[in-house]
Amino acid sequence: MTSSLHSHASYRRILARLCTGVLLFLNCPARQAFAQAVPAVAANSPVVPVNPAADANILPGPLPLALARRSVEKYFETAANLVCTESVTQAIVGKNGKPAYREESVFEYQLQANTDSGSLKLVESRDTRKASFRDAARTLLITNGFASMLLIVHSDYENSYTFEFDGNETTDGATLTKIRFKAIPGASSPAAMRLRGENYPIPLSGTLWIDPRTGAVNKLIASVDSSLADLGLQGMRSEIHYAMLQFHDPEESYWIPISATIDVETPKQHWRNVHRFANCKRFRATIKIEAENKR
Repeated sequence: MTSSLHSHASYRRILARLCTGVLLFLNCPARQAFAQAVPAVAANSPVVPVNPAADANILPGPLPLALARRSVEKYFETAANLVCTESVTQAIVGKNGKPAYREESVFEYQLQANTDSGSLKLVESRDTRKASFRDAARTLLITNGFASMLLIVHSDYENSYTFEFDGNETTDGATLTKIRFKAIPGASSPAAMRLRGENYPIPLSGTLWIDPRTGAVNKLIASVDSSLADLGLQGMRSEIHYAMLQFHDPEESYWIPISATIDVETPKQHWRNVHRFANCKRFRATIKIEAENKR
């Protein structure tokens, strides 16, 4: 996930500490007029059960996490099949915990994943449908790259986190397996912040809610504690919800993010961005070739 700030001189000192290009979390590019957000799509074809004993890295509750790895890999393989409407609310949060100022915008969103180079690369396509009113005097948070959050579960990063079974929880009649995760110090991370030209891994910890039958992630909460306070980051928390979307003719089921809420705090400011996805449609590219008849 990528988040960034844009502002005027009153925040230049804060920005200088946070500022940079990013792999996933914090960056400070030139001022931008809108927020960017979550990957819009993920598909679930039938998940093939795996042998938990073959996955030595998985701690208690092995099967749901092993299935989740398969489901996440399928997510990235089929991401480009859907185009969704993404609504973004960028807010500055007051001391009472409620939005003191906000801007809203709407995009058409599509995610594409590429592994031609041997490593997974994600490209987000976002076309503006409704631009927000831009108050140049305000500092707002820009967030994107939520697909990358699922790399926590991806097999490429299975040695980067410890996983611990945290019981089951029933939500809307469905029993979900809770698994806590925590970054292993010194391990590679899907999230990083660049500071003074250097990339610093961000230690993420949190909880996954997984459907034990399919491996679909129902909810993901990840946070960064005060260990990065010396870089100007007081706290960061992301909560992403997912759901299954059914299509007909032909019959297909897609597992998609439906909402994401991101809170970021520095000693002087608190931002909250909310992303919602709706009106998802299947995307198909059709090429028609006609032979020319020559006499």
